[in-house]
Amino acid sequence: MKPRLFGTDGIRGRVGRHPITPDFMLRLGWAAGRVFANDGDGLVLIGKDTRISGYMFESALEAGLSAAGADVRLLGPTPTPAVAYLTQTHRADAGIVISASHNPYYDNGVKFFTRDGGKLSGEAEVAIELALERPLQAVASDRIGKVQRMNDAAGRYIEFCKSTLPRRTMLEGLRLVVDCAHGAAYQIAPSVFEELGAEVVPIGVSPDGLNINDGYGAVNPGRMRQAVLDHRADAGIALDGDGDRLIMVDARGAVLDGDDLLFVIAEDRMRRGVLEGGVVGTLMTNLGLEESLGERGIVFERANVGDRQVLERLRSKGWQLGGETSGHIVCLDQNTTGDGIIAALQVLFAVVDRGKALAELRRGFRKYPQCIENVRIHSPANAIIESPAVQRAVRDAEAVLGSGGRVLLRVSGTEALVRVMVEGAVADQVNDLAGRIALAVEQVAGAAGTGATQPIEAERHGA
Repeated sequence: MKPRLFGTDGIRGRVGRHPITPDFMLRLGWAAGRVFANDGDGLVLIGKDTRISGYMFESALEAGLSAAGADVRLLGPTPTPAVAYLTQTHRADAGIVISASHNPYYDNGVKFFTRDGGKLSGEAEVAIELALERPLQAVASDRIGKVQRMNDAAGRYIEFCKSTLPRRTMLEGLRLVVDCAHGAAYQIAPSVFEELGAEVVPIGVSPDGLNINDGYGAVNPGRMRQAVLDHRADAGIALDGDGDRLIMVDARGAVLDGDDLLFVIAEDRMRRGVLEGGVVGTLMTNLGLEESLGERGIVFERANVGDRQVLERLRSKGWQLGGETSGHIVCLDQNTTGDGIIAALQVLFAVVDRGKALAELRRGFRKYPQCIENVRIHSPANAIIESPAVQRAVRDAEAVLGSGGRVLLRVSGTEALVRVMVEGAVADQVNDLAGRIALAVEQVAGAAGTGATQPIEAERHGA
């Protein structure tokens, strides 16, 4: 069987629509408790980001887990990678994160970590879905799970993040803009960099339940970029709402995505002789990264899109470093999942250790111009992609690009989007071709009688 509710990163959707409802979360907590807590004997941690619905869903999950006999520790607003770390070190049976990551406040979701801090297997997801089909029945009163708050969760994670740098390594002399997207890391991230000696200019640190990811953070780096220029900072650090993505800006205002940062970390580790194996990217990773790493003798492999796919490939190869263009960067020698704060520390260590500015460390990476058009749709995405009109637009683009570029269409696993990616040698040509394919997608979706798509959103990378 394949899971029906679980997507590429847990269960996610619009608050108030199935399955992101209080009654479903109650049942989900009970089902997870049955699977993880061995019918009434276990411990589950719950963390969340700062969106307003998190309090409602925290209470529902807590009730369901207790009814299944599982003890619960509430972490409060906590980055996703912190929940993974604390689940492992606290020897819990599972960790739960209430978050929709980079999505707006009106979305929410749930993702799980196993006792070793890893993502759930497909088998575990199916087991939870099967348990959801059973009648909810609470354990006997003397076996109901106990609930407590873990008041030192933030402090434990701050110390862990600092410990990932070599002893006596400090960030003194660096001025950093730290953008927390009004999300889960709003208290933790500034503290980590300040305690390591950096001068920190915090932005996106005033959550109100509704402003998470709104104009700030890894998906909206413009304010961070301007703050870097205004404060003459050495670098900017932008996390997303749950703290597992990282986008940076150098002192000149150039935005560095996950591909840029992977290059900096990989080259630095190779220079120090500590790069274990190669680097894993995804189908969306810029072709320039593959070529730039190859010129340095670093093996590169592509996995399917999603940090879960990157993790699985890293583990199968016995490697440590991988990530996505979007900013999910995995350093398996430091944490069990993508971690924005730890990835930033790895980049800043290279800056401090080599005494070079971030722009200089990135200089050896020749990035191909790349355009990603995100088309919002309301009809079955696979049918749209496979339609004759869209496939004709793809073939036409591939004919223009020849062997010097590539086209990729994929369905988002977290939003109702078709992502159109075009990569090639000439930026204007790449942007034009991506726009043509996206227009074909939009027209097919509209012709399906599902209403007009929302405006196309474009991401452009490279020269």
